[in-house]
Amino acid sequence: MQITGCNFIGAEESKRGERTFKAFDPAAETELAPQFHEATSQEVDAAILKAEQAFASYSRRSGLERAAFLEKIADEIMALGDALLQRCSEETGLPLARLTGERGRTVGQLRMFAQLLREGSWVDARIETAMPDRQPLPKPDVRSMRRALGPVGIFGASNFPLAFSVAGGDTASALAAGCTIVVKAHPAHPGTCEMVARAILSASQKSGMPDGTFSMLQGKSNDVGMAIVTHPLIKAIGFTGSFTGGKAIFDAANRRPEPIPVYAEMGSSNPVFILPGAMKKHSAAIAKGLAGSVTLGVGQFCTNPGLVFQMDAGDLTAFQSALSEAFQKAPSATMLTPQIHAAFQDAVASTAAQKGVNILASGAQTAGLQGVPHVLQTDAASYIENQQLEDEIFGPSTLSVTAKNKAELLDIASKLHGHLTATLWATDEDLESHTELIHTLERKVGRLIRNGFPTGVEVCHAMVHGGPFPATTDSRTTSVGTAAIDRFARPVCFQNFPDKLLPDELKNTNPLGIWRLINGEMSKGLL
Repeated sequence: MQITGCNFIGAEESKRGERTFKAFDPAAETELAPQFHEATSQEVDAAILKAEQAFASYSRRSGLERAAFLEKIADEIMALGDALLQRCSEETGLPLARLTGERGRTVGQLRMFAQLLREGSWVDARIETAMPDRQPLPKPDVRSMRRALGPVGIFGASNFPLAFSVAGGDTASALAAGCTIVVKAHPAHPGTCEMVARAILSASQKSGMPDGTFSMLQGKSNDVGMAIVTHPLIKAIGFTGSFTGGKAIFDAANRRPEPIPVYAEMGSSNPVFILPGAMKKHSAAIAKGLAGSVTLGVGQFCTNPGLVFQMDAGDLTAFQSALSEAFQKAPSATMLTPQIHAAFQDAVASTAAQKGVNILASGAQTAGLQGVPHVLQTDAASYIENQQLEDEIFGPSTLSVTAKNKAELLDIASKLHGHLTATLWATDEDLESHTELIHTLERKVGRLIRNGFPTGVEVCHAMVHGGPFPATTDSRTTSVGTAAIDRFARPVCFQNFPDKLLPDELKNTNPLGIWRLINGEMSKGLL
């Protein structure tokens, strides 16, 4: 497949912009052909207008039709073969094995949402039948279900060029809900984005979807993204990236004459708490596993465990020794972009220069854009005094914090900001004696993990990948798992409508055979 560097306004290929840029190979430190044309404001407007026009038709397609479309997207992505993985590796420095797995996750979540659509009960159909003889007032016939919001803007992420990008979870869930989408491609892997965009457009054509159901716009500056966010026809935004970027988008969306929801996942330090019993029994294994989790993917995961808290108890000395050895042996690897590499180095240096902080261990220094693993350490008092130490460092590093006692550990937990995850390494006895810590952490995160590590997010119906601010802009939602579809739909109520004009999900005969809440009871029955 030839990469041309164009924008996609629906099925139309467009290169009107005079500003151009190239992809960059971080391993070879060279630019990659071709030139990509940054979308103009006119191209942004044209793409969103097409999305609005297509929405009237696409949102009314049945769940079965949309399911077939998502499955066709998955097929078309797989049909790209090794060429997609090769280009993606060149643009990101990520190994082919990692990208093969990520491609599997990408097509897997598309098919998972297709399965959800075929089952159908995600619409939360609710029916209250009329009671015309009720006194003192008759009861009307009231029926409700979820309907798509409208055209949605999606931002691709730097660290997951497939699974959180053009055909990633935000795209899959928005299309499943019945929204049309305009994707802002990530400039770190524009060629990969174009190849996936072509696969989606091919699937759209083969599935008979209206032109404008999907568009994709390139751009290295912030102008393209902000033009999407502020366009009056866009009804929601999906974003995965930095806190700075996500907060700027959130603020811009709330300044609009019509504010819109922004579902921004903005990263996290994902605190790990090692309780005394677990430390005594498993210190060496925990240290080895922690080093592996921190350095996985060169630490470029939003679930990277960047904070580790433990008490001065159990086998702390052995743990620190094992942790130090593991980090010294951990290999360096190429980071995604020069900007990410520079930011990582600056953040490690800045943290190490803070009062009470020192570097416990680091990997061997290397040249180029290699992320060198670091483990830093401090005490609880120094940590509590300096809120900056809670900030995410995007890369292979973690900060080990030692508390004097249980009360100090609980004080740390109570002062935490919002995070995506928190991990407890604990025996059964540890859990029973630290219930207050568990209840505190439940308010701070979207996912609590016991005796594991947060890297590796299972894509399944029950997964929650979200958390309180500043991890996300809306702690009620998830960007992974089928509940992600809820972000792009809203409840609509029909009162006293004739049966033939109701959506199939609400008709008396229940033609889709879905579960519905009928007069307060779940049923697949007819009326």
